[in-house]
Amino acid sequence: MQTEVVVTLPETPPPAGGYPTLYLLHGLGDDGTAWTRWTGIERYAEQHGIAVVMPSGARSFYTDEAHGLRWWTWIAEQLPERLGGMLNLSTAREATFVAGLSMGGYGAFKLALRHPERFAAAASLSGALGWARRMPTPEWPDELRELRHTVLGEADATDSDEDVFHLLGRTPVADLPALYLACGEQDYLVEENLAFLAQAELLGVPIEQSLRPGDHEWGFWDAEIQRVLDWLPLSR
Repeated sequence: MQTEVVVTLPETPPPAGGYPTLYLLHGLGDDGTAWTRWTGIERYAEQHGIAVVMPSGARSFYTDEAHGLRWWTWIAEQLPERLGGMLNLSTAREATFVAGLSMGGYGAFKLALRHPERFAAAASLSGALGWARRMPTPEWPDELRELRHTVLGEADATDSDEDVFHLLGRTPVADLPALYLACGEQDYLVEENLAFLAQAELLGVPIEQSLRPGDHEWGFWDAEIQRVLDWLPLSR
């Protein structure tokens, strides 16, 4: 697999144990450069003294694809191991966080819910949280049908390890990372985000919410990533 990762590091020396680290995931159709091109993430992160790791995940939904590459294995397991010592990144749970937008919001919650022992907090911005529960219909365009076939195959992935609704109820509430969900009220993904919040309420899982006017666009995400950084349980 040939891929790339963008990393921003604070200008200050790393604290004992390494820099607190945010893994920040992009959306469908973008790559690891998107956050630095479309937001002020490098400046915001510097203000908080946090390293940001932005891997490219192609169109994988951060999954070991049924008919493709092992993106989940790379981003969830191999990447943190390779970068941690090389760049003085903390591996402590209390200093490790994950966030993302759209496809990356889904990926962020999947990472945090499958590995709650590794992440202190996770944020989904306009997350495609219902991805694993979608089955092709006659109305689906060929491109979307082919994408689902590549990523998930033909089987229904509901209640699997790819389904964040299912994962939400798998870990005791006390052991879950802190969760943050943002979605614009005009976003085409708002209904599945509201459904996820309803599932969380049913399970007694607290989620910090930011539901406000906005669409599926970078102005919304630039504002929200600043809110996320303010919300993270960083040592100040």
